Amino acid sequence: MAKSGLPAGARVGAPHEIRARHEFRGMRTAEHVFTVPLDHSVPSGETITVFAREYVSAAHSEEKAAQLPWLLFLQGGPGGRGNRLGSLGGWSKAAARDFRILMLDQRGTGLSSPIDRNTLPLRGPAGSQAAYLAHFRADSIVADAELIRDALGSGPWTVYGQSYGGFCALTYLSFAPEGLREVLVTGGLPPLSGPADDVYRATFQRVAARNAEYFGWYPEDRATVERIARHLRSTPEFLPDGGPLTVERFQMLGAYLGGNTRVDSLHYLLEDAFTEADGGARLSDVFLDQVQGIVSRRANPLYALMHESIYGQGQATGWSAWRVLDEYPEFRPDAEPLLLTGEMVYPWYFEQDPALRPLKEVAGLLAAKEDWRPLYDPHRLAANTVPVAAAIYSNDIYVDRKLSLETASAVRGLQVWETADFHHDGIADDGEGIFGRLLGMVRSGGR
Repeated sequence: MAKSGLPAGARVGAPHEIRARHEFRGMRTAEHVFTVPLDHSVPSGETITVFAREYVSAAHSEEKAAQLPWLLFLQGGPGGRGNRLGSLGGWSKAAARDFRILMLDQRGTGLSSPIDRNTLPLRGPAGSQAAYLAHFRADSIVADAELIRDALGSGPWTVYGQSYGGFCALTYLSFAPEGLREVLVTGGLPPLSGPADDVYRATFQRVAARNAEYFGWYPEDRATVERIARHLRSTPEFLPDGGPLTVERFQMLGAYLGGNTRVDSLHYLLEDAFTEADGGARLSDVFLDQVQGIVSRRANPLYALMHESIYGQGQATGWSAWRVLDEYPEFRPDAEPLLLTGEMVYPWYFEQDPALRPLKEVAGLLAAKEDWRPLYDPHRLAANTVPVAAAIYSNDIYVDRKLSLETASAVRGLQVWETADFHHDGIADDGEGIFGRLLGMVRSGGR
């Protein structure tokens, strides 16, 4: 290992090209492509490509823009590609006043050697696929980022991590803090140790409370949810991709519960549920089309494949959420009243989702993998000198408040802004305000 904590060879700038530049709606963009090692411990071995798009406000002259410091945005996930901005707004508008924004497609997503049901089988049998996927966690993403930073000629840069992007930022602080000027985290402080089971126990409890809150706001939706569940138990329904809509897949609509404004969108979705057809009521095409966008992992299979691995450090996760579910029978698909679930991943995903069926065997191998490498260095975090500020959302159903506060206390100098005003997707509601507050905290020492 190199002095930085990253594998030897991970600090040599990556081969780099700019494929295109564009200017529209008050911003300029540049499309960057980098070549990086698949395995950073073998820098001369197989390579993959990593894509990132640069966003700069057109209010800056090209000469001025070239002098601006870089801000690396790490998207949520795992498996989420970088945002495609049609214009600067929210947090990006605020950031573009002082930074060049680099929107990264983390390896395996977007245009960065993407992984899906078509590309992954090209690696060979399931064992080879699992070995390949082992290189697509936060440690490899951070090593990519350091190569990219060097290729761009940047000094230590600012990192802004949302959700899983915050997990990656803590890995960055653990293994390459010399590459960081400051770190901003929103809804993404991970537990530094411990089994994944602890995460899902906390998650199930928070999702149950959020169900109660939701049905308090929309009591009429309780009857609608029960009607849909009864209907699905007796009548086969299929999504536009041909996959079945089962009760357990319907429960995945609880993803809406993790948002501020998205939670109300669940009500609008449910009111479209039924239509009259020959033979009686059926689920409407409008409803089924919207549901597919929530329950299918066609666009981001890495999420289903790698989600539990983000908590794996030296032990198998073993389908943690599926096992912990036994402790919370109120979430079973045959329970009455039916509760909606959150971001948990279950083995039946790889049977019921047509896009995931070809990946069932490799998913099982990843769940059983015991030798996951550490993603955090508690000793280095305890001695941290990089300014860090984190927004912790008190009622976040995806990243538990208590676990987040424990992590915050383990990182030297980390400043916490805890708020109940937002849920997990806070930056979608007031990105400009959240970004400005966190940046002000790291720049002023929290004053």
